[in-house]
Amino acid sequence: MHIALLEDDIDQARVLQLWLEDADHECRWFETGEAFIKGMRADSYDLLILDWMLPDSSGIEILTWVRDNIDWPVPVLFVTSKDSERDIVTALQAGADDYMSKPVKQMEMLARIEALARRSQQNTKSSQIQVFGPYTIDPATRTITRNGEPLELTQKEYILSVFLLNNQGRVLSRGHILEHVWGRSAELNTRTVDTHVSRIRKKLGLSPESGWRLSAIYQYGYRLECLDNSQAPQAMAGQGH
Repeated sequence: MHIALLEDDIDQARVLQLWLEDADHECRWFETGEAFIKGMRADSYDLLILDWMLPDSSGIEILTWVRDNIDWPVPVLFVTSKDSERDIVTALQAGADDYMSKPVKQMEMLARIEALARRSQQNTKSSQIQVFGPYTIDPATRTITRNGEPLELTQKEYILSVFLLNNQGRVLSRGHILEHVWGRSAELNTRTVDTHVSRIRKKLGLSPESGWRLSAIYQYGYRLECLDNSQAPQAMAGQGH
């Protein structure tokens, strides 16, 4: 997952970042609330980890900003030394999804993160066929059909198409797309994303005329929108192929 960490304690941040990266997550660290908000405007993330006490603001203020400005309910985990019942209730009522008091344990934190990811994940189980209007995704064969006709997609085009369809309506940064499709160690630039987006726009026929719009967000990334409410996503058990 692509994770943003807000923590002003450098030593604590390095430990958490190491834990996350060892678990194959991509972690971007921010030391101040101002830097964190700037980072939110420049990139998109799968999950946020917030400290409460910061040099220039509070975790609650940052959480409020996130819920007011981020266009999807990104999961938020508080990791802080404040551990009273009132503090926990305050954070949860402000929109946090989970709360851990320092010192945190590595395995517990990773387990909580995975649980948050499962609850928020828009993708259905890999054994299920997904239907998005004319598009049908079959994970068992890693194919996508449009109105029953199979589309000729490369492996990366397939992964990118599934990612965009499962995140329709959400603004995704080029960096986030690059990390999800090609991996965090990929030595590629964002032009790779632009090239592949252009290809799947044509191959999938993503145009307003067909009820879809794949828009470029200036100096940020892309958003796929379904313009026809009747094409809501569906899932069904992928048994008996």
